[in-house]
Amino acid sequence: MKALIDAYLQGEERLRAAIAGLTEEELRFKPAPGKWSIHEIIVHVADAEIVGVQRMKKVLAEERPLLTSYDQDRWANTLHYDKQDREQSFMLFKLLREGMRPILEQVTDEQGQRIGLHDEAGELSFRQLLERYVNHVEEHLAQIEHVKNACQQSKA
Repeated sequence: MKALIDAYLQGEERLRAAIAGLTEEELRFKPAPGKWSIHEIIVHVADAEIVGVQRMKKVLAEERPLLTSYDQDRWANTLHYDKQDREQSFMLFKLLREGMRPILEQVTDEQGQRIGLHDEAGELSFRQLLERYVNHVEEHLAQIEHVKNACQQSKA
């Protein structure tokens, strides 16, 4: 569990490193219509973390709580991710993850097996949720690399 917690706590640092040195134009570049810019990816990751922290806390504190899904594309469009402050999103993401640190450091193996009921994915243990949020950052780091490459190709 320690390696998983360490990976979780490194999320913000890894995201910042992935975008270091990019221009605002590169951060706002969209690889195709309907696809997210790097800026929007960062805002999304912060919003997803709000949901993730709430889900993990519910699983730890409640008996088999319902974990609801959300439409990430609708959030991005309706909440105008393109107009939100990227640095605030980074700070929010960092605060949420750091706020989970003392909780994660106390989670027992037994608590790691506590279950929540996701309305789409079914039963998910606390450990599975934590893994999902570590993997969520990994997936978006790959997406950021894809957008960076597409941006470079568009300049060529």
